[in-house]
Amino acid sequence: MTAAHSAAPRTAAEPEQPEPLWSPGPGRIEGAGLTRFQSWAAGRFGAPDAVPGDPAASYAALHHWSVAELETFWQAVAEWFDVRFTTPYERVLADRAMPGATWFPGATLNYAEHALRTALDPARAGEPALLHVDESHEPRPVSWAELRRQVGSLAAELRRLGVRPGDRVSGYLPNVPQAAVALLATAAVGGVWTSCAPDFGARSVLDRFQQVEPVVLVTADGYRYGGKTHDRAAVVAELRAELPTLRAVVHVPLLGTPAPEGALEWEAVTSGDAEPVYEPVPFDHPLWVLYSSGTTGLPKAIVQSQGGILVEHLKQLGLHCDLGPGDRFFWYTSTGWMMWNFLVSGLLTGTTVVLYDGSPGHPSTGAQWRVAERSGATFHGTSAAYVMACRKAGVRPGRDHDLSRVKCVATTGSPLPPDGFRWIHDEVAEDLWIASVSGGTDVCSCFAGAVPTLPVHTGELQAPCLGTDLQAWDPRGEPVTDEVGELVVTNPMPSMPVRFWNDPDGTRYRDSYFEMFPGTWRHGDWITVTSRGSVIIHGRSDSTLNRQGVRMGSADIYEAVERLPEIRESLVIGVEQPDGGYWMPLFVHLAEGAVLDDSLREKIRVAVREHLSPRHVPDEIIEVPGVPHTLTGKRIEVPVKRLLQGVDLDKAVNPGSVDDLELLRFYGRLAGRRAETGP
Repeated sequence: MTAAHSAAPRTAAEPEQPEPLWSPGPGRIEGAGLTRFQSWAAGRFGAPDAVPGDPAASYAALHHWSVAELETFWQAVAEWFDVRFTTPYERVLADRAMPGATWFPGATLNYAEHALRTALDPARAGEPALLHVDESHEPRPVSWAELRRQVGSLAAELRRLGVRPGDRVSGYLPNVPQAAVALLATAAVGGVWTSCAPDFGARSVLDRFQQVEPVVLVTADGYRYGGKTHDRAAVVAELRAELPTLRAVVHVPLLGTPAPEGALEWEAVTSGDAEPVYEPVPFDHPLWVLYSSGTTGLPKAIVQSQGGILVEHLKQLGLHCDLGPGDRFFWYTSTGWMMWNFLVSGLLTGTTVVLYDGSPGHPSTGAQWRVAERSGATFHGTSAAYVMACRKAGVRPGRDHDLSRVKCVATTGSPLPPDGFRWIHDEVAEDLWIASVSGGTDVCSCFAGAVPTLPVHTGELQAPCLGTDLQAWDPRGEPVTDEVGELVVTNPMPSMPVRFWNDPDGTRYRDSYFEMFPGTWRHGDWITVTSRGSVIIHGRSDSTLNRQGVRMGSADIYEAVERLPEIRESLVIGVEQPDGGYWMPLFVHLAEGAVLDDSLREKIRVAVREHLSPRHVPDEIIEVPGVPHTLTGKRIEVPVKRLLQGVDLDKAVNPGSVDDLELLRFYGRLAGRRAETGP
């Protein structure tokens, strides 16, 4: 395996990098919104001109300018995208401190007004703003005019119910148009939106919603997933009983049931024809509350602002994702994951947003590709795990579906292994932009990833995003290149949290991101920034594997092991022992029909030894019935580590944050047996 195909750290002594997997043609570069923005910003704001024939140098210069001239860059973004300030701002950035940066002081605006302004264009009002797709895979459009009408009607109803700026409105809904309408109506009145997916159990929802004390709950009676109907009436009744601040409940009858006593019918609150009235709010006024996974305690309630999200998402979607009128934006997500909020923001660019409510693998593993085909998606976002599942299942999207409109396939959730890049290239389309992106709920955006004018190298994110001063730091706080370091951001971003809910002195916020390097955002990922500007993600630094002083991210192990057809999924844990020793087991969930015998164990050891390093060959390889995940699908590593260190289950994990508590009990029993018998 060559250096470019490995997630292991590189050194300057290694040979020249091979040719990229894909490069944009001249026409694509010329037509990109990013190219037009750079040319305009050069003339208007003194940004560096593009370097003819050298897109890499052009982007590097633009990125350097965007972080060196932070105020000028964000002013340019606001002007380029015609951000409409009801009250003008005094300056762009009054305080650069982290935390505590003050963006666009004095300004007032409204996010929902920007999301719906395409509806005011007579030429586009009848076009679809939303395409709703369920497991029938038949897209159903909601026009821009109809979306605006429903938002105006619901916003008027929220005001009638007494919802005022700053009040919280919560949604217990799947990825359906009603959720998008409720978010926009909440933003229109200056309320604060927060949502959970209906596959979350009552305890998980209450762990989140009880923190923010919502005054309105918009809830479905159930949902359909994997060909089955899931009734949630009992959960909704429990939520109503346990949320004493509720003034109203709005019933969305996705399963056709009547509204329970005291609840309002969705049709009744959205049947009016009121013009939307947009409350002008300060730039840093809360837009929504997102939640961390909460695996070891109550989820962090992360507050992001109307203005910060507006300008960040315009930049990310309009420049990095290259979305605009004529595009159709599909990302497989649920309302419990930040990618849903990011997806709905596609409306800001005049893009049609595709909302898929269903299983990613029903009726077969290739379901997402069929949705992309049927919806005419031009940008298809998914997860690295889904790509690898398609690869293992032998799915052939390019052969079985017409994906000719898809110009980009993007992945997030976990690092996309090199084999995933090659599979997309080989099995979807060879002339296809592949964008592995990395960011977080914490900023509801990307730190690094999609750049439409740059080449794609296997196993790598294309570059840090504009306005994001992304670096890799060693333990001394020094930047490193071509070496593994902590992912840090050394300048503020507008979408960084304005605060955590119920964190009045900011202690929890500071401890979460600024404890290791005061004044600098430390995200908790291991990354390599390469000498040509691309980025490699190695996994979470809080679950680092440290063998004989050599650190490695768990994602590197998964990439090596899970290319074996016998391995469905794996989990690697580095456990510091009381006697000073270090135990590194690898848990493997086998593919159907596979057997963990001596031959397979040796294949696994060889894969790690040859593709990574002999130091990181696991001490034990243990078959497990499954790998536990958070409710948003991320592998749970730290709680399993705590179990293996002897911590009781109720102290190691918040039970409401995991997809299968019984699986964690299995790891707890395994830890107990090991404690009794010894290593």
